Amino acid sequence: MRDIKNKLTSGKNTKNIQTRKGKSFGYQVLGFGAGGSSPVEFILATGGTISTSGDYKIHTFTGPGTFTVCAAAGLDCAATRNNVSYLVVAGGASGGTPTNSGGSGGAGAGGFREYKAPLSGCYSASPLNGNPGGTSITVEAQAYPITVGGGGAAKPSGPAGGTGAGNQGSNSIFSSVTSTGGGGGGDGKGENGTGCGSKEGQPGGSGGGGAFGPTGPGSGNTPPTSPSQGQNGGNCPYDTRSGGGGGGAGGTGTNGQLGPQPYNVAPLPGGPGGAGVTTSITASPTAYAGGGGGGVYAGGQGSGGSGGGGASGNPGVNGTSNTGGGGGSGSFPASGTSGAGGSGIVVIRYKFQ
Repeated sequence: MRDIKNKLTSGKNTKNIQTRKGKSFGYQVLGFGAGGSSPVEFILATGGTISTSGDYKIHTFTGPGTFTVCAAAGLDCAATRNNVSYLVVAGGASGGTPTNSGGSGGAGAGGFREYKAPLSGCYSASPLNGNPGGTSITVEAQAYPITVGGGGAAKPSGPAGGTGAGNQGSNSIFSSVTSTGGGGGGDGKGENGTGCGSKEGQPGGSGGGGAFGPTGPGSGNTPPTSPSQGQNGGNCPYDTRSGGGGGGAGGTGTNGQLGPQPYNVAPLPGGPGGAGVTTSITASPTAYAGGGGGGVYAGGQGSGGSGGGGASGNPGVNGTSNTGGGGGSGSFPASGTSGAGGSGIVVIRYKFQ
């Protein structure tokens, strides 16, 4: 009698059937059959305060958080659809403090970095838009920690004069992009250019203004980025006794102004802070990263730059929160406390439908 069992498992026709079954099973495991999942058409993400503008979703972070991409686009043009627009603004610095002999410098604004992705709608980006030439970010399905820099704390003045340069703002970070905190305003301590104060404006995203000394301004765009993340502070020539304004994202701080002599008759105000820049990435035109105003020896104030910069005064005016604005210098008399820097912000925008 023939062995039917062996014939069924080892015959030519049976071998073909087994091969077809194997292919069918593998087809389903690879995700193309009934058990597979379809790729998404657009980014799916969470984090921050979420709003929409037409077909675009906007995630706004005013403090630390996480931008979590639950799924990246996986269909045609995925690289373009996963390329996001962003705004990263660091915290502004605080202004310097004055002395009985001269004014102090206004604070530098926090660094400002923006990138408008190709698929981001018709909003108006700032003049510092980094497309082309800047840093592009194409997201993947993962978590992106967000750092939002705080503003530099206000600087109290000592009974006889300044207590050191203003406090630096803190950095803001999204993925590979870091915006640097603003540089503190110079300290007005010192008679006829002497004394132990840090009279120079400090470097940062935008530089702090110089104080009476004479002293130079702080350098902006430190460390350097392209496009520039900020500008230099203003100078304080010796005879002015008027502090320079802090730098802003869109303009340098103004030098201290020379008043009538003798210097304590009717001195001019301290140098105004440098202007910030405006973007509509959040769907509403908003200015960011203005410099703080410089102080003067005997009256008058330096105005803050557009984009959240604080004016000088007694006390100096704080930079506006979530703009990265620099704080205003403290002004005469010597007890004038400086203004604190404004905190930064991070915004991410992409097409979601």
